[in-house]
Amino acid sequence: MLMEIKISKKPVKYEKAIEFLDERVHQVYENINDELIWFLEHKSVYTSGVNFNQKDVLDKKIKIIKTNRGGKITWHGPGQLICYFVLDISKRKKDIRKFITAIENSIIETLKNFKINSFSDRKNIGIWVLDKKEEKKIAAIGFRVKKWIAFHGFSLNLSNNLNNYKKIVPCGISDKGISKVDSFKKISKSKVINELKINLIKNLRY
Repeated sequence: MLMEIKISKKPVKYEKAIEFLDERVHQVYENINDELIWFLEHKSVYTSGVNFNQKDVLDKKIKIIKTNRGGKITWHGPGQLICYFVLDISKRKKDIRKFITAIENSIIETLKNFKINSFSDRKNIGIWVLDKKEEKKIAAIGFRVKKWIAFHGFSLNLSNNLNNYKKIVPCGISDKGISKVDSFKKISKSKVINELKINLIKNLRY
């Protein structure tokens, strides 16, 4: 399977990114373009998925962009690494559970390579760490499957300001916190991208 790895150095406007993904979904389905893994960063933005609940908005002044991805409400912005993908699950045995596991394992293995232990949670999708003896989310996963094409992706907190999450109930989970890579050690974004790229390519070959 041919796959394009796209890395954007400058922040990408959220709406522009989603427009690009939607077009790529069509192209991959029609077999006129390659699959995609895209690393980027957004300017500060709050987005909601299809399971969004209005009660998860704590600051009623914030603007929220509604999307067609899975999940609830989250924040994207500076210091957070976004990984979007457009991947054909029909070429991967049409196994969505195995696809999710491949994404989860790629993040976990990447963090492990930097000596940060993390884990997945079947009840609360995403990747979690023990930060000061508390379970906190370090990576959020939210995607949609259309005609067996999976798109949207995940976000990994690197050095972002966690105060942005105080205006919402992140992913609808009120009894757990949010963490970031910087809480454990400082790692350059380029090194994280390189490790994620290697692990994603490896784990998505099934």
